[in-house]
Amino acid sequence: MPQFRNLTPAEIAAVESLGSSAEAWSQVSVTDDFTPFQLLQSHLEGKVVIGSGARIIRSRVCNYHLGEGALVEGVTALECRRRSTFGNGVGVATMNECGGRTVKIYDRLSAQAAYLMAVYRHRPQTMAALEKMVDDYAETRASQTGSVGKDSRIVGARFIREVRIGDNVTVDGASLLENGTVCDGAHIGVDVKAYDFIAAENARIDNGSIVERCFVGESCRLDKAFTAAESLFFANSHCENGEAASIFAGPYTVSHHKSSLLIAGMFSFFNAGSGSNQSNHLFKSGAVHQAVHLRGCKFASGAYIMSPALEGAFTMIMGHHSFHHDTSAFPYSYLIEKEGRSVLMPGANLTSYGAVRDIEKWPARDRRTIRRDVINFEEYNPYITSGMLRAVDTLHAIAEEDPDAPTYVHQKAIIRAAALKRGIGLYNRFIVAALGAMLDRGESAERYDGSGRWLDIAGQYITKREVEAILDAIDHGELTSPEEVDNRFRVFSVHYDDYAHSWAEGVYASLLGHIPTVAEIEEAIAAGRNARATMRRTTDADRDRDCSLDMAVSYGLDSDDEGEVRDDYYSVRGLK
Repeated sequence: MPQFRNLTPAEIAAVESLGSSAEAWSQVSVTDDFTPFQLLQSHLEGKVVIGSGARIIRSRVCNYHLGEGALVEGVTALECRRRSTFGNGVGVATMNECGGRTVKIYDRLSAQAAYLMAVYRHRPQTMAALEKMVDDYAETRASQTGSVGKDSRIVGARFIREVRIGDNVTVDGASLLENGTVCDGAHIGVDVKAYDFIAAENARIDNGSIVERCFVGESCRLDKAFTAAESLFFANSHCENGEAASIFAGPYTVSHHKSSLLIAGMFSFFNAGSGSNQSNHLFKSGAVHQAVHLRGCKFASGAYIMSPALEGAFTMIMGHHSFHHDTSAFPYSYLIEKEGRSVLMPGANLTSYGAVRDIEKWPARDRRTIRRDVINFEEYNPYITSGMLRAVDTLHAIAEEDPDAPTYVHQKAIIRAAALKRGIGLYNRFIVAALGAMLDRGESAERYDGSGRWLDIAGQYITKREVEAILDAIDHGELTSPEEVDNRFRVFSVHYDDYAHSWAEGVYASLLGHIPTVAEIEEAIAAGRNARATMRRTTDADRDRDCSLDMAVSYGLDSDDEGEVRDDYYSVRGLK
């Protein structure tokens, strides 16, 4: 720990000659290697501590500790006017604008802990315990003095009030930051306004974005005048130009267009097309409704959802949907609008190369270093596969009601008979592929019991049994801090492959009617490889169609020669 001292009379005279002043020099502390040139044309108020090599240039600083090598230059006011928890403990009205799912944020918030606080409101004892954990943690972060970490740069900003700034942070040209924490490595850019917020490690808020009562998670990016209120953004989410209000943006939530609104919903591994919109206010009881778009959903341009609504994982949504559908039973589907009605094509997204591309790109685009949010990227997993098993049963049951019907209606969505039959085939192929993949990973062990229902907890695949055990441990006082809660999720993730293997083995046993032999498991693994190869050929063919010369329309604009058109197309697309 560095030793601090007051300035000597000679040093005070020297810094005053360089244009600096202080409300009380006795409240200013410096290290032994302090030089007067660390203070230029600045005014200090209250208690100010200046670390080794830290500089304050043309700025007003009040009640702040500057770490080693920090720079504060051209800042109208860097001040801590009162005791603050620096955004820790702020309540964020996520998912529900009326505050029914309020999550208290803190600078080590994980997606899994936030999910528990948002979703399990039917367990008031658990909610009270979790909120007390956050309140207790927030109190440990409280101080009368703000801080700027080692080697951080605050340049050209206007007002920074009650903000704790970590190490290696850049604040460049921000307009107003108030009551927040900017964690290590984060960047806050020009014209940004942020109130009651936390920006996690390596987050980036830039170019006129406005943030109010938000948590911006690790390696997230809000850019190009994006506005967000009462929202949570987790690992690697990237939103710009548009607007978010009361959303739970799980990992990899992406929205890039000016005309897009995300409101009162839960998203993850999500992409919003231009003009995406939702309504959570039916002009009756107020803005009380919510929608949940499970992992991997996409909105096509102009997509519209009237809440409440729920879509299955990896669903592509196109058109307007106003009948409060629930398609959660059918992952990897298309939900389209036809003649004003919602039409579901079960499993249709399994043939799209776009879904494959998404699944492959997410781990490659993981920019995190701390990885506080637990994320499973596995394509073949118990959560999706169990959903497909239920989907097959549901589709058979629907068809049996009227085998000759041309269409069926399920949970406000229309399913055509041909799409139903095709969906059963697509799901069965995926199930074979997935069981083989999971049996080929992990090992059988009694202590890793993966049987029963699986959940997707904001990016983590985990058994419902384990989640309920975590919640019960919170109720019983066995877990007393956010870190202990997070650790339970991390421990499960370490052995995910073994739990998934256990689940797959149990499902395979139920299909066979007996415990599978080693030879039967090897057969299932081989069948899975074949099914995956078949599926990949299908999606590769979809990619090839998207890269074929049929897509060369508008290329070779001034050419009369087909060869030149082809060459222009191949050159621009990077093909062949």
